[in-house]
Formats: sequence, structure tokens, C-alpha cells
Amino acid sequence: MIIEYIRYTIPAEQEQAFLSAYRAAATELRGSVHCLDYEISRCTEEPASFVVRIRWDSPEGHLQGFRKEASFPSFFAKVKPFYGCIQEMRHYALTDVAGAGGRPGG
Repeated sequence: MIIEYIRYTIPAEQEQAFLSAYRAAATELRGSVHCLDYEISRCTEEPASFVVRIRWDSPEGHLQGFRKEASFPSFFAKVKPFYGCIQEMRHYALTDVAGAGGRPGG
């Protein structure tokens, strides 16, 4: 498994279009056997900052699998208008440092 993080800075007037684009592009993510899950988070301190997190089955599954699927051009066309707003786009591997917090059920 590999996690892709894409950090965006989205101007306020483009925020709804950005979220709508990813809502639409979710169709292609859900249709890919290589995508495990995805989410978008918004920074509470800097509302223009968004992070897209996508868990892929492997780096190859993302780069040689999803990006070569017939649905990729449709996905990319939906999110391409925001490509210039990307601050970082990288893959991360989990480490052995993880655990649950102290709150029950949390």
C-alpha cells in the first residue's frame, strides 16, 4: 500500500468548483481496483489549503495501473483545472509508528 498526498492552495472563488471536480472524479477512483480509498481535508487555520489523500494498493498500481486505465483521461480532465494550484504531490509509505489514542471508540 502507498498513500498519495496532494496539497493544494485553492482561491476562495474556486473552492466549490474544486470540490465539485473531485466529487465528479470520485467515479473514476471508485471504479479503479487500485484505489483503496480517498478523502479531501481542508485546513481550519488556512481555509485555502486542501489535502487530497488517496490510498493505492501499490506505487505500480497507481502509476502503471490507474494511470493506464481507460478511465484515467476522464479523471484527469476533471481535476486538471486545479493542477496549477498544487503545492506538493508525493507518495508516502507508512512507518511502524502508529496506534490508537486514549478516547474510546476514537
